[in-house]
Amino acid sequence: MTAAPPAVALLGLAELRGATLAEVDAAAALQHRVDRKYLVPLDRARRLVARLADSHHVLDLGEGRRTTSYLSTYFDTPELGSWRAHVQRRRRRWKVRTRLYAEDGLCRVEVKTKDGRGATVKHALRVPADKYGELTAAAAAFVDELLERADVPVTAGALSAAVEVRYVRVALADLRHGSRVTLDSALSCRRDGRAAALDPGHVLIETKGGARPAPADRLLLGMGVRPVSLSKYVIGQSLLTPGLPDNDVRRLARAHFTTEPHTAPSPAQLPVSLPERTPAA
Repeated sequence: MTAAPPAVALLGLAELRGATLAEVDAAAALQHRVDRKYLVPLDRARRLVARLADSHHVLDLGEGRRTTSYLSTYFDTPELGSWRAHVQRRRRRWKVRTRLYAEDGLCRVEVKTKDGRGATVKHALRVPADKYGELTAAAAAFVDELLERADVPVTAGALSAAVEVRYVRVALADLRHGSRVTLDSALSCRRDGRAAALDPGHVLIETKGGARPAPADRLLLGMGVRPVSLSKYVIGQSLLTPGLPDNDVRRLARAHFTTEPHTAPSPAQLPVSLPERTPAA
C-alpha cells in the first residue's frame, strides 16, 4: 500500500466520506458560479476540513485517490491583455488556458469570462493530452466563439502560451446544497526558467457556489480568514515578468510566495511523466 499524498495526510482528508465524480457533478455542476479565494495556514485549513466533514464529501477518484495534479498553461496577447484586464479590474475579464489532469491523462481547453453580474462563466473543450499547452485549430475556433460571445475583442490568433501553473488539488462538495470547496497545495507558477512557489505552510482555498456565502465561507470568516482577490495566472505574470507595474496581487503574493530559478517538481508532488515544457510569452 502506497503512502497517502501529503495533502491527504496534512489536511485530514482520509476521514471524510468519499463521493464519485458523477455524484459531485450531478450535485454541483457549476459552470456559472461565484468564486471566493482564501490563503489559509495549514492548521486552519485542517480545522475547516474537520468542520465540513458532516456536510461535505471529498472527491474520490478510485482506489482511494483523493488528489489530482493539475497543470495549466495560460494564454495571453503580446500586450498581456488578460493580465491587464484582471489587474485593472475591468468588467470584461477573461482567461484562456489548457489544463491537464495529470494522473487521468485528461486535457481540456477552458475559457473563463465574467457575466454582467460579475459571476464566473466557464466553458471547456476536451482535447488530446498530447496537445496540452497548444491551441489547435478546433481549440482556436472554440476560443474565438466564446470570447466573441462575451464581447471580448480578442481572437485565438493573437494568443500565445504565457505562464504555466502547477498544483495538487483536493475537491470537497456539499451534495445537498450544490457548493464546492477546493484546496490547492504545492502551488507553483513557471515562466522563462523561473518559478514562484506558494509557502508550503499555506493552502489556497476556493469556494464555488452562488451569490450568498457558503458554509465554508462563514467558517473561514469565523477563523479570522478573509477572502482575497487572487488569480494564479496574474501571480505568475506579476512575479516572473520583469518590468510590469506593481499591483495589489504582487504585493499580496510577495508575502506568501518565493521566487527562484525553475527546478523540476518533486516526485512526491507530481507524476514523473509530466511534460517539462515551460511556456514563455
